[in-house]
Amino acid sequence: MAIITLLTDFGQSDSYVAEVKAVLLSQAGSVALVDITHQIAPGNVAEGQYLLGRSWRRFPQGTVHLAVVDPGVGTDRRAIAAEAEGHLFVAPDNGILSFLPPPPGAGFVLLRVPPDASPTFQARDVFAPAAARLARGASLLELGPRIADPYRSPLPTVRSDGVALVGAVIHVDRFGTLVTNIPGERVEPGVRILIEDVDCGPLRRTFGDVERGKLVAYIGSDGLVEVAVRDGNAARQLGVGVGTGVRA
Repeated sequence: MAIITLLTDFGQSDSYVAEVKAVLLSQAGSVALVDITHQIAPGNVAEGQYLLGRSWRRFPQGTVHLAVVDPGVGTDRRAIAAEAEGHLFVAPDNGILSFLPPPPGAGFVLLRVPPDASPTFQARDVFAPAAARLARGASLLELGPRIADPYRSPLPTVRSDGVALVGAVIHVDRFGTLVTNIPGERVEPGVRILIEDVDCGPLRRTFGDVERGKLVAYIGSDGLVEVAVRDGNAARQLGVGVGTGVRA
């Protein structure tokens, strides 16, 4: 059975997700639909890029990933599909797939926008039909011509200032955990983590290594340095969010 994952900023209070799934179920045949999330902040392409980027490799090869966070819907931004490492992707060409390598490391094609497609709901009328075709076994080149210049807007990378690694918060999860872009493998044991000027202490193993209400820095499940408050909310306690500077 083919697998299609879905990631959008549609939320759950309207019919948008259901309408996209209706197209997939009608056109893809026997398929398993897996919701990564529909709670991306409206129009937040970087958040969608991060969450899809950390999750797609955990699915089997052959999975089709449908990602629609599309503040430019109906404009001249392109609609694309891509293939990398045996996975397939369908998305607007707005940087949400920037975690993929540029061509030739990944293949990209341009999708045709049907003349009767809604200019405000291309997730249903453009992207879902393309994902359904891929799930049925169509090749990437059956969907459109190759392109060599997909729009890229990668998340910020960590740098060294000669004394410490300098990075940033790139995601805040629903628990208020601050996910940074600092790879755990680049951090020395026992190093202290600073969020702006706040010392979050040395790297720990897990939340239970500190008392309730205390800051704890650790290497998260995606291999990046994270900062949390045990039984609390680090983003709220520190008053920070995405883009805040981090040193290790």
